[in-house]
Amino acid sequence: MGRAQPHAHHGIQISLSLDGPAGKLLLRSGTDGEWPAFRAAIVRPNRRHAFDGLGGSVAQLFVEPETVRGRSLLKRYAVEDITALPLEMIEPALNRLAKRYAKGGDIQALVAISQGIVDTLAGAERAQPSANPRIAAAIEFISQHMTSTLTLQQVAAAVHLSPSRLRHLFVQETGTTYRGYVLWLRINRAVVAMMDGRSWTEAAHETGFADSAHLSRTFRRMFGISPAMLIKEKR
Repeated sequence: MGRAQPHAHHGIQISLSLDGPAGKLLLRSGTDGEWPAFRAAIVRPNRRHAFDGLGGSVAQLFVEPETVRGRSLLKRYAVEDITALPLEMIEPALNRLAKRYAKGGDIQALVAISQGIVDTLAGAERAQPSANPRIAAAIEFISQHMTSTLTLQQVAAAVHLSPSRLRHLFVQETGTTYRGYVLWLRINRAVVAMMDGRSWTEAAHETGFADSAHLSRTFRRMFGISPAMLIKEKR
């Protein structure tokens, strides 16, 4: 993976080099300055940052910050915008992930190992989820009913809040706006659709984007790279 342009997104980012003990990747906060090297690092959500995989193999894991695991990760590690992760905790699983990736295929195995890494980092005693049950209910409602036309007013009515109160609480609890959160869910579902074999156009239409160009522009803005760097378009 090459260099990604400065970008920001809602997810906690866990960046892992898959090139063995000597493998490195570069991350920096903001748009300029030094490029510290890491084998494993965590990036706080909604922080503008840039990335360079130095042409190697890299795993990027994303965890929503309002989840139990996300809150625990932020509490335990993400003091700075970008923080090195304790390699000794995850090195065996990281090596398994690298070997599985090198073999190719078997997405489910890659996902299972990746989830294990997140669980190990989050720890057994995890932080509590959102203290506001209405925001938790709003997130669940959005996930189950998400379309490009789902409005803040509809979600507010479902959780018995005024739109203005929901807007305020949503930012307070999640660190992002309602529209930003919905866009995050849509782009992630589009990626899943493409990994399942859909074309960019099919994935775009299934997740509420106007076309594949709209999806590609949004992806580039959110992740700093073209989706073609991850998944080849099906012709």
